[in-house]
Amino acid sequence: MSKEKNIVVGCDIGGAHLKVARAEDGRIEKALTLATPIWLGLDRLTSAAREAAPLFAGSRLNVFTMTGELSDIFPSREAGIASLLDIVAGHFPGKARIYAGRSGFVPPDRAAGLAADIASANWLASAALVAKQVGTALFIDMGSTTTDIVATRNGVVENTGYNDAERLATGELVYTGFTRSALIGVAGTAPVRGTMSPLMNEYFASIADAHRILGVLDEGDDKQPAADGQAKTVEGSIARMARMTGHDASDLTLPEWRDVAHWFSEQQLRTVHDAGFRVAAKLADDPDAPIVGAGIGRWQIRRLAERMERRFVDFAELIEASDEARSEASSAAPAAALALLARDVE
Repeated sequence: MSKEKNIVVGCDIGGAHLKVARAEDGRIEKALTLATPIWLGLDRLTSAAREAAPLFAGSRLNVFTMTGELSDIFPSREAGIASLLDIVAGHFPGKARIYAGRSGFVPPDRAAGLAADIASANWLASAALVAKQVGTALFIDMGSTTTDIVATRNGVVENTGYNDAERLATGELVYTGFTRSALIGVAGTAPVRGTMSPLMNEYFASIADAHRILGVLDEGDDKQPAADGQAKTVEGSIARMARMTGHDASDLTLPEWRDVAHWFSEQQLRTVHDAGFRVAAKLADDPDAPIVGAGIGRWQIRRLAERMERRFVDFAELIEASDEARSEASSAAPAAALALLARDVE
């Protein structure tokens, strides 16, 4: 008689995306990311829950982390967590545990009293798995919106901050991501034919436009509409980026617009590099400690590893995963980490 599989599903409920990873006997078999702009309404999340339902089939345990409580649809993080816990109870089938970071995995009825531990703790799940698998490393996860930078040493997560405010102050959280960041939040000026042009203080374009122009964006990773709601093509991205500088697309050549796009991507990398230097000070005596990269912005993290003269390791290389799920699991690292860390949780 065949042994029943130990199926654990990890779920990361963000304000912009829902990330789900299904582990069977400690191996990630499926993973997906769905757009859930919950600032437009919680129905976006409940619809995504229905779409993700096949990944929960037959699971012994479903484990949840969340950052969506930060969404401005909620008056506070505590209220956001309470609402998201209600959705977990009503729309995700099966036995649930909530990841409360430093307080571990807790049943839903205990979670409401641990809001300070639960809020935006998804980074700790990923870092804990990296610490377990690598020991000592600089873990960097660049998603669509933010970048987490966390040191691990000898199997222990060496974070300085815990909540968003503390982590912003320490460089462990950088509010820039590979697709959703507005260009005006990346730089205030840009070089246009040798002149530094001030930018329009408007959400005319995002960093996804710059990465699309450079040819380094996987369109499957850009799940939100363009700033103007128009086509997500190179031509459309150039038109949006040109608008930021007060120009039309026809004012410059394609190579010139590529230079401008490269400027924006470079400015983003410099911001992450500055924070990376600060956090990596904890590993100054271990130059062989690698940078472990996760998230849809791994292209940027590889470039950062070269600059910091550290070996790059993809989070996907650290986990057991099917070929189908490996890349998506790295992009949805907190969900994958939860599914693997909770293998023996009751």
